[in-house]
Amino acid sequence: MSATTERYDDEAAQRREAEALDAYSRIVVDVAERVAPSVANLRVMRRGRGGQMPAGAGSAVALTPDGFLLTSAHVVAGPGRTGRATFVDGRELSWRVVGVDRLTDLAVLRAEGDGLIPATLGEAEKLRVGQLVVAIGNPNGFAGSVTAGVVSALGRSLPARAGRTVRHIDNVIQTDAALNPGNSGGALVDSSARVIGINTAVAGVGLGLAVPINRATRQIVGTLMRDGRVRRAWIGIAAGPRPLPPHARVRVGRSAGVEVVDVSQGSPAQRAGLRAEDLIVELGGEPIERVDDVQRRMTREAIGRPMGIRILRGDRWLDLEVSPIELVE
Repeated sequence: MSATTERYDDEAAQRREAEALDAYSRIVVDVAERVAPSVANLRVMRRGRGGQMPAGAGSAVALTPDGFLLTSAHVVAGPGRTGRATFVDGRELSWRVVGVDRLTDLAVLRAEGDGLIPATLGEAEKLRVGQLVVAIGNPNGFAGSVTAGVVSALGRSLPARAGRTVRHIDNVIQTDAALNPGNSGGALVDSSARVIGINTAVAGVGLGLAVPINRATRQIVGTLMRDGRVRRAWIGIAAGPRPLPPHARVRVGRSAGVEVVDVSQGSPAQRAGLRAEDLIVELGGEPIERVDDVQRRMTREAIGRPMGIRILRGDRWLDLEVSPIELVE
């Protein structure tokens, strides 16, 4: 190979690398410009003996033009929490808590202002491992900070506590986009500038977790906006998605079910006979393919009402009955 040919190949490789980097940069820049105006820097205050006192900081995402904001419950939970929301255009608005659901780590606020730029909500169920995501928030008080990375894992579970009650937030998104204190409540966004998660925790160096935006969490957000609280049924399992074995696919006509990862002691699921590694394919007569299929069944109407649950345990099919109870914080 001649020196001229080698030089040509090197230059072509460098151009391809530069083009790829430019494409990546264009996506991140576009997402940041479109979503950053919808993300607020939250200052949280609480009432004390000497008046209002600082109680933390975080981020929030505008849901509606008239002031509804979505954030993490742990950022604003607690008696008498109020504060100020600052946007990248310089506006600073007072806010109050509309509703908090500690067991999904989501909260809805109402800012005293209008003309906000609402973010577009996406669908986390469509995410794939390796997909580009952008985190927008206010780490350590630095407003409008942007980090980028990829979805490093899906289907994680994150324990959430409210009083003595512990519930696993299912289908949590794991990303390597850098998160720091103050990112909680901020937006995790896909390459189309749709919010597909609310950043909630740092699991370690290079590991961030986000509560997914899906059908179940959309319903929770709507309930918080309307009622200020979520009343839900509970059977006491932690679960994750799992492909069905070939013989089961043929029998039920579906490719996936929900695997029981853990069963809480003394729970309705334990009393019904559910065990870890059971595969749920049906609940209450409805097909179950994803974790949020189970969560959607856990409405207040399901409290105290027995429902059939069909599972695959090894090579055996079992039909059990579980009676959900009200989940009390």
